[in-house]
Amino acid sequence: MRAINPWINFNGNAEEAFTFYRSVFGGEFTKIIRFSDLASAEFQVPESEANKIMHIALPIGKNNALMANDVPGFMGRVNENENRSKIAVSAESREEADKIFNGLSAGGAIEGPIGDGPWGTYAGMFRDKYGIEWIVEFDPNL
Repeated sequence: MRAINPWINFNGNAEEAFTFYRSVFGGEFTKIIRFSDLASAEFQVPESEANKIMHIALPIGKNNALMANDVPGFMGRVNENENRSKIAVSAESREEADKIFNGLSAGGAIEGPIGDGPWGTYAGMFRDKYGIEWIVEFDPNL
């Protein structure tokens, strides 16, 4: 397996969230497709949905990408408070873990502060300001 890439659904703020994620992880978006880019006679896009994100990708790490889209209004809202999946980030150092944890948790809710865990890793958990749940971990034995 080459990679597993998390994909997040947003309620119209995917671009804002990914701009924030890029400010923490760095890098550049490898793909941004808006619903207007796909509009045709067969696939009509309401003007209110045209600028929303159909697909966005941000490389993170060496072989992975964080991906997302905005859910079109006709499909209903994503319940951001019921997202029970977590995105796990494996950092290469304590310093990198702190940087990512502190950056992504800004404005969010920390569920478990970053620190040494009983299983031998340095880790923390939080829900970011967009309702997405994260685990940041550094394992010195890897």
